[in-house]
Amino acid sequence: MVELRAEPEGRGWRHYGSRAVVYALLALITVVMLYPFYYMGINSVRSLDQYYAGHGFSLASWRNLFHTLPIGRQLLNSTIITLSAIAIILAVSTTGGYAFAVLRYRASRLVFVAIVAAMMVPIQSIIAPEFVNLAHWGFINHRYGAILVYAALGAPFATFLMTVYFQRIPVDVVEAALIDGLGYGRIFFRIMLPLAVPAMATIAVLQFIFVWDDLLVGLLFLQNPDVRPITVGLATIPSQHLLDIPLLMAGSLISALPAVIVYLLFQRYLMSGLTMGISK
Repeated sequence: MVELRAEPEGRGWRHYGSRAVVYALLALITVVMLYPFYYMGINSVRSLDQYYAGHGFSLASWRNLFHTLPIGRQLLNSTIITLSAIAIILAVSTTGGYAFAVLRYRASRLVFVAIVAAMMVPIQSIIAPEFVNLAHWGFINHRYGAILVYAALGAPFATFLMTVYFQRIPVDVVEAALIDGLGYGRIFFRIMLPLAVPAMATIAVLQFIFVWDDLLVGLLFLQNPDVRPITVGLATIPSQHLLDIPLLMAGSLISALPAVIVYLLFQRYLMSGLTMGISK
């Protein structure tokens, strides 16, 4: 016979009350996070006079933006730099992670610890030596110089993430493939890489957001107007437009949207990739 237990008086109210508090906090955080985009969007479709008046809409700021900056070329530069850096990072991290997780060799643990330690080095402490080295090789004011810097900055974390992911794949999979006559190279391309798509998507999203939104590296290594990415272009707007808030909001919006879109499209892979080592 099933015994029915009555809930203690007031427990249901406390439960719903705590959930209401949580939802209220989440709603508040959502408003705080989305308000900058609302502010950029609403003010980007106003002229300077309408901005100070607080009402009215106009596309004058967008026309001024495209007249002031070569937006198309700068977006193309940002796309080339970002996608090229991501391609190098994925190539290095997948091969490195596979080597650390499957191809154990002498001192591999020491090398892996050194790579993890490289994640702790702040970018500000290495940016000056990087500038000197690239200037020595003539890589300043060229897109491939910035690509190499971004790849060097993103490779340690990506290699760590891929190593953790490959370690979660059962050893039996590799042993069975070896018994079937596959070499380690074919195992990597035919088995491990297809299984690592979620981790690779996580790395691609994180690095896209970092590289696309970064200003420091582009400002130092890409001073030539022909190779500037969009973030550097906005930071170097001519002085006569510095107080044109609608123009700045239009530029900020067009710069932020690609990273936001990529995050929204691949957030499922991002969440699963960041938490993939917790359950191990």
